[in-house]
Amino acid sequence: MKKRLLADIILLFVAFIWGATFVLVQQAISFLEPFTFNAVRFLFAAFLLLIWFILFNRDQVKKINKKLFISGLFIAACLFSGYALQTMGLLYTTSSKAGFITGLSVVLVPLLGFFILKQKPRAIAVIGSLVAVAGLFLLSFGDSFLLNKGDVLVLGCAIAFAMHIILTGKYTNDFPSMLLTITQITGVAIFSSIGAFIFEDWKVVFNQDIILQKDVLIALFVTAVLATAVAFFAQTKLQQYTTPTRVALIFAMEPVFAAITAYYWADERLSVFAIIGCLLIFMGMIFSELPTHKKKDKTLQNVKSA
Repeated sequence: MKKRLLADIILLFVAFIWGATFVLVQQAISFLEPFTFNAVRFLFAAFLLLIWFILFNRDQVKKINKKLFISGLFIAACLFSGYALQTMGLLYTTSSKAGFITGLSVVLVPLLGFFILKQKPRAIAVIGSLVAVAGLFLLSFGDSFLLNKGDVLVLGCAIAFAMHIILTGKYTNDFPSMLLTITQITGVAIFSSIGAFIFEDWKVVFNQDIILQKDVLIALFVTAVLATAVAFFAQTKLQQYTTPTRVALIFAMEPVFAAITAYYWADERLSVFAIIGCLLIFMGMIFSELPTHKKKDKTLQNVKSA
């Protein structure tokens, strides 16, 4: 019981870190462009994970093979797409709205799982999805009923993260968790670096006036160390002490933390319609994860958001 409680508390802290990073990233990308920021973030995180692997998991080297790299790159492609769309979306929408829309990935998992893995979604998951979609409509359109480009980009991010959850659930039992994590984090770093090289002025990372900006340094440290390296490691290690449903519910708090931190740190305010939309999305997340008498969906054992 103590291990389970400790696991839940630490995972709740992970959800808080992910929620809080929306504001930090939004501030940082005013100095570093999205691909460049993610390249530095994931390269640093991959470096930290690699050091951890060398120190504590060297016995797993013999398990490295071609299938691991291919599977890891597939997962990395989804994770890269999610973070790229999320970071670009933050250029056009608010942190609080981005946090709630990203949280839709939890709701989208059973729906995408039906089309990709042929897993029939539970009725309660369908109800949760419909409630969340209604909330997304109110949140995205608000009282102006104008579609925000940033909202669309972040919705694409939610779909990509849902795909990441599904593929992680598919491959997680085939490889050691640390190796799979390092492979996908490194893959995201490579994809982001390529994007920065092609589409952005990546040389700004060598500009001390930019890279040493307080907002940039804080955002890179928190996202690379806490929100990526530590968070992935914590999720991998601690899920064995709790249940998939509890983990999904805990991670559903990420958009709530995003809205709270955006309120206090960025002075963001939501309209009445947007607040109702946020509540509906949160209710949809809860509905989609309510336990039933049916066999639990193992895909949700590896839930992930920003």
